[in-house]
Amino acid sequence: MRTASIKLKMGAENVLGSAGSGTRRRVLNFFLLSLAGLAALYVFFLGETVFNIVGRQSLEREARILANQVSQLEQGYLSASRKIDLNLSHSLGFREVSPEYAIRRALGSVQIPNNEL
Repeated sequence: MRTASIKLKMGAENVLGSAGSGTRRRVLNFFLLSLAGLAALYVFFLGETVFNIVGRQSLEREARILANQVSQLEQGYLSASRKIDLNLSHSLGFREVSPEYAIRRALGSVQIPNNEL
């Protein structure tokens, strides 16, 4: 059993020994470049996340300011709308309008002139 494991180990070393030096170097370079690429992507995505968080916080702050301004405008509208009444409208020159109705006629009473070209 021990001799079989030694032969297997020696056979693997012979296979890797013949093409192992260049192949090992290529595999190592591939893994190092992959690691560097993944690290660069990690830094990029982390930076984008931080940038988006800061942007969202500034937008939330601006939304709060706008909501306060809308609230103040609504309060001003409600206080102004309480002051409007019929006497104020008459003092400003507005008057009541009497409705005018259209007259309906039967279709038989409509006369169509002859179209002469």
